[in-house]
Amino acid sequence: MIRLFAALPMPAEAVAGLTRRQTGVEAARWSPPENLHLTLRFFGDVREDVARDLDAELMAVRAPPFEIELSGVGAFGEGPDLHVLWAGLAPSEPLSRLAKACEAAARRVGLKPDTRAWRPHVTLAYLKRADPAEVGAWIQANNLLKSPPIHVASFGLYSSFLGSEHAHHRLEAEYPLL
Repeated sequence: MIRLFAALPMPAEAVAGLTRRQTGVEAARWSPPENLHLTLRFFGDVREDVARDLDAELMAVRAPPFEIELSGVGAFGEGPDLHVLWAGLAPSEPLSRLAKACEAAARRVGLKPDTRAWRPHVTLAYLKRADPAEVGAWIQANNLLKSPPIHVASFGLYSSFLGSEHAHHRLEAEYPLL
């Protein structure tokens, strides 16, 4: 079994802007710079044969290059259940279409549909027993986040290996947008 997800990597300039914001919440386990990405579809643990089929399906995705922009920050969860700090993205129809294409590829290889609403974001930190006031202050201090346009010319299939501090991601395949 291999743990897989499709994602857009963040360019160095965007990563630099995001890592500057990774401070100020004591209970945060900040994502390392190399892990900052936008997940298009998390596939989970899949068999090797399914991974090969998924690669073929993702290779067949056709979409033109487009631009995205980071916009705002937030948290998933409320009160004592706060569990993620994230950077958001401005609405983008091409981005939504690409995520839907990755979902369709997953279904074609027999993976179960992802029933959660897709909310494009870059995970900045995982939280454990975070102080809601501290998280609120962090959101208020960083909520005006806005990046210059980020050109998207490809997306990737990544494997993820869980480590003691954080997951380690490896690019398995890259798919150009044509």
